[in-house]
Amino acid sequence: MPELYDLTIHEAQALLQQRKASSTELTQAVLARIRQVEPRVQAFVTVTEEQALADARVADERIARGDAAPLTGIPMQIKDNMNTTGIRTTCSSRMLEDYVPIYDATVVAKLRAQGAVLVGKGNMDEFAMGSSTENSAFHPTRNPWDLGRVPGGSSGGGAAAVAASECFYSLGSDTGGSIRQPAALCGVTGIKPTYGRVSRYGLVAFASSLDQIGPLCKDAEDCAIVLSAIAGHDPYDSTSTPSPVPDYCAALSGGVRGLRIGVPKEYFGEGFEPGVERAVRDAIREFGRLGATVEECSLPLTRYGLPVYYIIAPSECSANLARYDGVKYGHSYKGEMNMWEAMERTRRDGFGPEVRRRIMLGAYALSAGYYDAYYRKAMQVRTLIRREFEDAFQRYDVLVTPTTPSVAFKLGERTADPVAMYKSDICTIPVNIAGIPCISVPCGFDAGMPVGMQVMAKPLAEETIFRVAHAYQQATDWHIRRPRL
Repeated sequence: MPELYDLTIHEAQALLQQRKASSTELTQAVLARIRQVEPRVQAFVTVTEEQALADARVADERIARGDAAPLTGIPMQIKDNMNTTGIRTTCSSRMLEDYVPIYDATVVAKLRAQGAVLVGKGNMDEFAMGSSTENSAFHPTRNPWDLGRVPGGSSGGGAAAVAASECFYSLGSDTGGSIRQPAALCGVTGIKPTYGRVSRYGLVAFASSLDQIGPLCKDAEDCAIVLSAIAGHDPYDSTSTPSPVPDYCAALSGGVRGLRIGVPKEYFGEGFEPGVERAVRDAIREFGRLGATVEECSLPLTRYGLPVYYIIAPSECSANLARYDGVKYGHSYKGEMNMWEAMERTRRDGFGPEVRRRIMLGAYALSAGYYDAYYRKAMQVRTLIRREFEDAFQRYDVLVTPTTPSVAFKLGERTADPVAMYKSDICTIPVNIAGIPCISVPCGFDAGMPVGMQVMAKPLAEETIFRVAHAYQQATDWHIRRPRL
């Protein structure tokens, strides 16, 4: 019998239903695990021990009444860019270090309504800008598989916490790969749903046309359980889709026999570590053995994804972060008499170097004389990339690629080279540009570090993604391996 904190959501559900464990016992086990490993992993900004134990007692009462929902009593973590009533939401930034929201993000409210147990807020790259969680204003998070390496980012705290069994699942946000890239580097499963499938209300905005919330879990079945709980239309989010939410758990069965899988050649080759490519190619061959039709295909516009993203995302971030002026909320510098000098000092002290870099990139791209040359052209290429994916999904049910070009790199290795850091997301960014759903699942190891594989599908085809990911995980054991801490 594994330790309680090592269980998946569906295994913990079974124990709760059979009264073989209580939510209080699950929560106490997770909190003890946090105390044991958190000083080394540093996956949290805030641990809410008293809140968690209170939530667990309420959940146990609900279970005793026979009123349990799928996530009742299951301990979770929330990325620290989603509003939580009465619990500070910092975005891992000095700018919001003392910000305590007075309302819950819609996803948090939905999980609270199910009786989920909040054990804390996950560390992240400041304002979700980064690929390593080294840009947190408080501390870097470390990869549980090798504490000298990064966990990925920007949802690195969530991926590391799930990998280290400091929670059963975490909610992350994905703007250019910030769920899938850390999921791959930490050996867990993470899904970025279709843009609009999950409400962004209460998510602190980075790039509003790209941001999407999704779960990080130990396997695809757990992701299906959590996505079922948080998906759906929200009148508070004008971009959320009114499409009904299917039963994702029912979609897990069926296998891949008869499915058409495309393998875009642009996601392999130069710049990819041989061990990563080898692990993903082996996984693709497994799909063939399971009965799927596998073909190589081409997405030639993939190479434009990175430059398009680094015009659109900084432009939107420049506009979104203009609200942090030291007047309405957040950090405010009080030492200058002149309003403009005070605002400048507030932003200089409150934002870290990566956030300032992206604000400047965006302000430049949107400035008079450059808007047409950069932002407008990037939006035009975005349309072409989206159409290319649409054409591909006329021929294939899913596309399969590596999640990252390398395994987790060492802490500090790329902090002085922003371009090298940005290339960490080269496989994940096109998905956000097109707004399609995509899951990353563990598919092997290279040099002792996890390798992740992406499965993409057309908009609102999360059911197909879960079917493919679950079939692969039923046939392999990469997702059940745990780091030794």
